Amino acid sequence: MNRVVVTGMGIVSPIGNDIDNFMKNLFASKNGISKITKFDASKTGITVAGEVKEFDPLIRLDRKFAKRNDLFCSYALYSAKEAMEMSGLNETNIQPEELGVIYGSGIGGLTTIQNQVIKMYDKGVKRVSPLFVPNSIINMAAGNISIAFNAKNTSQGIVTACSSGTNAIGDAYEYIKQGKATALIAGGTEASINEMGISGFASLTALSREKDPLKASIPFDKNRTGFVLGEGAATIVLEDYKHAKNRGAKILAEVVGYGTTSDAYHMTAPNPDGEGAARAMVQAIAEAEISEKDIDYINAHGTSTAANDSAESKAINKVFVNNNHLKVSSTKGMTGHALGAAGAIEAVASILSIKNNQMPVNVGLMQQDDECNIELVNEDNKKAEINYVMSNSFGFGGHNAVIIFRGV
Repeated sequence: MNRVVVTGMGIVSPIGNDIDNFMKNLFASKNGISKITKFDASKTGITVAGEVKEFDPLIRLDRKFAKRNDLFCSYALYSAKEAMEMSGLNETNIQPEELGVIYGSGIGGLTTIQNQVIKMYDKGVKRVSPLFVPNSIINMAAGNISIAFNAKNTSQGIVTACSSGTNAIGDAYEYIKQGKATALIAGGTEASINEMGISGFASLTALSREKDPLKASIPFDKNRTGFVLGEGAATIVLEDYKHAKNRGAKILAEVVGYGTTSDAYHMTAPNPDGEGAARAMVQAIAEAEISEKDIDYINAHGTSTAANDSAESKAINKVFVNNNHLKVSSTKGMTGHALGAAGAIEAVASILSIKNNQMPVNVGLMQQDDECNIELVNEDNKKAEINYVMSNSFGFGGHNAVIIFRGV
């Protein structure tokens, strides 16, 4: 089996639209949640979201692409271009048939769907755009990235709700590990802060109605009231270790373990005892051929909902009984919950934690819930030597995905 390493990263997020700014704001505990500006949300009862700010697609994308494609595809390709530039992979050092794409999204082109349905009802069925289908289907994030980089190995779109980004990275890891590709561009993207996205989650009573951005997304806090919708994309370039080493690439981290399970329990709620999540963590640890004692930090799914935070905490306590140094935090206190992009954004945060020997603080926490009996990262304990990081993602439908990174 091949070793798999990370040689590039790129990001679009509520706290930075490139790796340098994201890293600076991540470790400065910057809150990227703010009042919704993309539309008038007053009738929804929802006030705040984790919007991407000051996004200029023309920095990395051509005007035609940005105009013709849904924002979820623009976010994906924008972050992929940063990741590929960082990796140094190009036509001189990898064949098209050796390079592929596995990319996730939970919803895809929701803004396109919303706007075209309105147009159909207002102006008739013949006014629906000929680009409606290619702009809305989830696989087009992978498709557009594949086209942009002439990546002729596998091209897949992964849809596992809020686990999509982590499943995409994990599946890419397994693909390279088995020798089916030399390098894969993997990640997740989402752009669902619109009338349909906010209204739909609000009707489900999943979103926080808190008006203060600093109190809205507060994972593991006793007074949390729901999650805050976020958006963005993150891409990592995964590469066969020998290939990366031979071409002199800068290796950022190694992927060593991946676990994925199903709760088989409920459409939207996690199993309250965290059984499925715990099994995914155990799988990832076993594949990494390490002990639970070796994990230094968990970037938790931590959505700031009562059900998720409690179930995840129970799962962590089941698995890490003998680990007395483990720290946990959710970066959703800064970014909100970016659905299918969340796991990819958090994978980048996990790798940056290893590179900087610093863990992101669990932003927003005022009073830890007794149901969440885990040691959370704060200003006093955030700096430590970090060798192994686990990143958790759990999605509607019972999807559980866990990935482990190792420092190199």
